[in-house]
Amino acid sequence: MTDTLMQRVPETAMTEAHKAARAGAIALTGDATIIEVFANSPKASDFFFNHFYQGLFFQGDVPLRYKELLRLRLSKAHGCWFCNRNNEAGAKAAGFTDAQIQAIGGDAEADFKPAERAVLALADEMALTNMGGRLTPELYAALKAHFTDGDIVELSIVGAVLGGLNKAAFVLDLVQREDWCPFHPAEAA
Repeated sequence: MTDTLMQRVPETAMTEAHKAARAGAIALTGDATIIEVFANSPKASDFFFNHFYQGLFFQGDVPLRYKELLRLRLSKAHGCWFCNRNNEAGAKAAGFTDAQIQAIGGDAEADFKPAERAVLALADEMALTNMGGRLTPELYAALKAHFTDGDIVELSIVGAVLGGLNKAAFVLDLVQREDWCPFHPAEAA
C-alpha cells in the first residue's frame, strides 16, 4: 500500500464497476489504492476502463498479444510494481512464456518473433526514460513489415496512454515503485 495524499473511496461508496476492479486488483496484487483513488472521478475512470481499455486496448485492430507485450515492456522500464504484476499476468494470458516475460524486463534472453521485436523496440522508444525516443527509418521498416500505419498509431496511442497513466500514478503515489524504478520523488526542501 502507498502513502497517497489522495482520498480513497470506501468500497461501500463505489460503483459496481469500481468494486469489481478493486476485487481484481486485490486478488492479483493485494493492493487496490489506484482503484480506490480512481473512484473519486467516475468520468476519468469511465474513460480509462471503458473507452481506453475496453474500447481500444482489448477491442482495437492490433492483436492483443502485441499490446500486452508493449504494456509489459513499458511497465518494466518504468518500474511500477502494481503494473508489472498485472501486466505479467496479461502477457502470460496472451501466450508469452515465463522466459519471454523475464526477458521483457531485460533479465534474460528469449526468442521473440520479428513482429514482437519491433513492438519491443517501439516500447523502448516510447518509455518515459527515453526523452529522445523517435521512430527511426529502421524501426519504421521493422514495424511496417508486420503492421499498417494505423496499427502503428494504435500501438503508439496505447503506449502514450499507459506511459501517462504510469506518470500520474507515480506523482499521486498510487502505486509502489520497484526497487530499481528510475523515478523517485524529489526530496522536500
